[in-house]
Amino acid sequence: MSYERYSELVTALCGVVGIPDAPTVLERGTMEVEGFDVRLEHFENDEAAMYLNFDYGIVTAGRTLRIFRLLLESNLLVYAQDQAQIGLNPDTGGVLLIVRIPMNEDVDGPWLAETFDHYVEHGRYWRDNILTATDEMFEGICRGDYLWMRA
Repeated sequence: MSYERYSELVTALCGVVGIPDAPTVLERGTMEVEGFDVRLEHFENDEAAMYLNFDYGIVTAGRTLRIFRLLLESNLLVYAQDQAQIGLNPDTGGVLLIVRIPMNEDVDGPWLAETFDHYVEHGRYWRDNILTATDEMFEGICRGDYLWMRA
């Protein structure tokens, strides 16, 4: 796998979602999906994969520690099954989801579009429920009450 495969996949994704200027997406390495900024990256030291970095938004002041705890729990309970990790950007205080996508023969434009939709749904949930959740919801983690956290 190589940068050529990465370019091919990004171009196919752009075709599926109706972005006419795939070269600009490749050049900038970013796109916006339903209000979320997503970075698309390919690294020479991991030629067989591409990476998606979803920016889910900034944590409300004073809640960073509680949100960080939820992020750690989510990494263990939700994202461990995927090749994904969620955390805080130390520079902005924003919640980031980093997804590693192996660029195998099963991955194509429609598959990537579905993957984007899947993680955008997670982003909406984080933004709409967790980043603004009440303290009672956070305390539910300690009791093992995970019903409010959708996977």
